[in-house]
Amino acid sequence: MNIISIIMSAGKASVDVALYTLIPIMVVMLCVMKYLEAKGVLDFIVRHTTPLLKPLGITGLALFALIQLNFVSFAAPLAALAIMEKRGTSDRHMAATLAMLFAMGQANAFYPLIPAGLHWGAAILISICGGILAAASTYHLFGRKLSGVALRDEDEGISHSEAKPGLISIINNAGSDAIRLALGSLPMLILSLSVVGILKEAGGVELLSRVLSPVLARLNISEVYILPALTKCLAGGTAYYGVVSDLIAKGLYSAHNINASAGLLIQTFDLPGIGIFLGLSTRFPRLFRFAVPGILLGIALRAISHSLLF
Repeated sequence: MNIISIIMSAGKASVDVALYTLIPIMVVMLCVMKYLEAKGVLDFIVRHTTPLLKPLGITGLALFALIQLNFVSFAAPLAALAIMEKRGTSDRHMAATLAMLFAMGQANAFYPLIPAGLHWGAAILISICGGILAAASTYHLFGRKLSGVALRDEDEGISHSEAKPGLISIINNAGSDAIRLALGSLPMLILSLSVVGILKEAGGVELLSRVLSPVLARLNISEVYILPALTKCLAGGTAYYGVVSDLIAKGLYSAHNINASAGLLIQTFDLPGIGIFLGLSTRFPRLFRFAVPGILLGIALRAISHSLLF
């Protein structure tokens, strides 16, 4: 096993993700978010929605992240998280937001599977319900010992400053922030993909498949889910879609398989997702352990809902 080759391959894949996926999406989304911030729209939304969403542990900015994840891409909420981090969202609310985002489905996996038979409306609704459950349980139960005090005044937006930035300044600042945040996610992303590569080369994936096959047989679960599940956990949503597309083309994966497993397999709680999201801030890894139980609860709700419906 050539470990250096595996690391170099993981580095190349990570740089490709950062340069051609994260940076383009984050530049556009951060430009939009910062423009709305400069115009006072974000402050208006935060002031009027946070009191309504507060019992669920969701802030107004977290609502943006929810919409972006389900309707744009897995990378889109990074812009909202960056704004929340800059504004000093409390540890308790941030942990709830992380739990919500990890438990929900991602648009870049939902949309391509619609032609293959995915019931998009039901998938989105169940995704949002799972995310809300993850956020509420983390805020009120698993992360209740975290501080609920904001590090800074979240309502003190850029609209309160004396000089408002112009459009060109907003674009330049958003672009530099997007590049910095995307590159900041590279270390954890490279490490996670290196682990995946080493496991594959060592035969860990094949061994795990052989171990799981008898268990799945007893649970009356088809073995066709093994490869997509392992790919999703180890390599992320894009790789999962690639594997599923190949299985569909071969006639081994049906619309029923897609819908029945969507609640469990279409989410951001995988090694690349964890690496990308936790790389945004130094405090996110510390908050992550409080969010994990809520994440699992939200994903469980989604998985059960899909299995019962389909």
